[in-house]
Amino acid sequence: MAELVIRHLSVAVQDKMILDDVNLNIHDGEIHALMGPNGTGKSTLSETIMGNPRYKITDGKILMDGRNIAKMKIDERARAGIFLAMQYPVEVAGITNADFIHSAMNARTGNQNVPVLQFLDQLHQNMEILNIDPAYTDRGLNKDFSGGEKKRNEILQLMMLKPTLAILDEIDSGLDIDALKVVAKGINSMRDRKFSCLMVTHYQRLLNYVVPDVVHIMMNGRIVKTGGPKLAMDLENTGYEKLI
Repeated sequence: MAELVIRHLSVAVQDKMILDDVNLNIHDGEIHALMGPNGTGKSTLSETIMGNPRYKITDGKILMDGRNIAKMKIDERARAGIFLAMQYPVEVAGITNADFIHSAMNARTGNQNVPVLQFLDQLHQNMEILNIDPAYTDRGLNKDFSGGEKKRNEILQLMMLKPTLAILDEIDSGLDIDALKVVAKGINSMRDRKFSCLMVTHYQRLLNYVVPDVVHIMMNGRIVKTGGPKLAMDLENTGYEKLI
């Protein structure tokens, strides 16, 4: 299962309220898009679901398959199947891309280590899907990667780890049209009744290639409107204020 239920969630950062009574349901196999102006709390919601301690829950619950995860640590949530593709992936020079992903997979599976040959075969298959040069396996994690390469590498990690719930925070930011199509191809390859996804984005263009089941509009720390894919297209024509 991969069902996320958020009930009456309020979140503060340094005593400043960012999220106010957020309610959200993502059912098994669904892909949701979360849209809204800058500074409305979209990334705060993403980081809160993942467990970033900087974000303090002042009220409400976050349930994953019926289990309240609000007090779980980040690594516990990751092992439970939650994945966050960061808006600004960090560079780590001291560990290769392949070693990082392999270690993450082993941590995800617990004591059952993924055989190296099986891992490398799967890694190269997914890198081919994402048009990633095989030489990048031995480069430092995101070290000297372009913005588009970092975003494709986030999707590579997603495809390798196979989480049950993925949160993609502006995965389309800074991508040209070719890179966007490749990233969308990777996301669509994950679509399955056991996989759910929340995509945070500002633009309709990503949703042309990864068509969501549900679209939410967030303003001033609250989800103010929910609908189908047409809602995002209407938003493109009207803007946020007129739509609401």
